[in-house]
Amino acid sequence: AALAARRGIRHLVGGMCETDYSGYPDCRDDTLKSLQATINLGMNTRLVLHTPLMWLDKGATWRLAERLGGAPLVELIRAESHSCYQGVRTPHPWGAGCAACAACDLRARGWAAYAARHEY
Repeated sequence: AALAARRGIRHLVGGMCETDYSGYPDCRDDTLKSLQATINLGMNTRLVLHTPLMWLDKGATWRLAERLGGAPLVELIRAESHSCYQGVRTPHPWGAGCAACAACDLRARGWAAYAARHEY
């Protein structure tokens, strides 16, 4: 937020999602609304935190990526994004992670739902 404000950026976009809530309070819509209010109060500026994936499950998120950018975007997200709360970067068909935490489980199940309809 500080970097955005310094650069005159007023809109921040995050990939948080409450639909697949896996016990992580930082992904809840209420938490992010509170965070936006806190940032705006603490920085005396107006930043908007957008969360376009908030109400999509992981399978729908993969489908949205395909609609927006085709297979290249899906592959970029699969290879370069990270959901694991343990910080593990072990590669899997669904992306990198520990394959044991709730976030990895959700990502793997979402990928499986998406990949079942595609050539992955």
